[in-house]
Amino acid sequence: MPDTISPLSAIQTATATDQVFDALYHALITFGLPPGTKVSEAEIAKQLGVSRQPVRDAFFRLSQLGFLSIRPQRATLITKISEKGVHQAAFIRAALESACIRAAAETVTAADLAELDTLIARQKLAIETGPRSVFHELDDLLHKRICDMSGHGYAWSLIQEQKAHIDRVRFLSLSFGQQNAFDQHVTIVEALRAGDADAAEACLRDHLSRIRNILPVVRAENPQFFEDPEQ
Repeated sequence: MPDTISPLSAIQTATATDQVFDALYHALITFGLPPGTKVSEAEIAKQLGVSRQPVRDAFFRLSQLGFLSIRPQRATLITKISEKGVHQAAFIRAALESACIRAAAETVTAADLAELDTLIARQKLAIETGPRSVFHELDDLLHKRICDMSGHGYAWSLIQEQKAHIDRVRFLSLSFGQQNAFDQHVTIVEALRAGDADAAEACLRDHLSRIRNILPVVRAENPQFFEDPEQ
């Protein structure tokens, strides 16, 4: 297995699982651990400089999100991307975020807009100077912040539980779709600034629906990362 995960600094037992989970999640999303890779608790624990228990707990959480296939007496594998999983997650995400952005448009404050403007500025800088992973993280922060603004921040936790397959497709798409994603973020924020719930929802739905067009392009460029549709 490639040495793709940096060791963690000294951590408290209470937060070890969270930190291991975050490190692995980042590696999975950015393809430091690509689909089909075999992983073991012992090797990951050694790389991260922790005991096996937080790794075991993180593995379980990641399996619940659809990233890992844990098979007793057999190798644990990073799952391949499921097209069906992408479409199902996109449906759930669009439903939840659409409700959130309508609520946010009705209550948005100057302070909220200033936060979103800052995120937009940071995304612009990330496109110009940063690795794709930085833009990916800022993309999530913008969507999370809109959910928070709506008063339904818990919706983002529900979305995160569903979007594992989407996240990997999104990351791969940033090689060609970063600017388009940014431009749509700007349009979404402007609709919120206008307090126009209908326009904000329409912009968001258009933005999230990109995944349907992106998916076949990403699959054609990276077929090795996807499940066989016949399986």
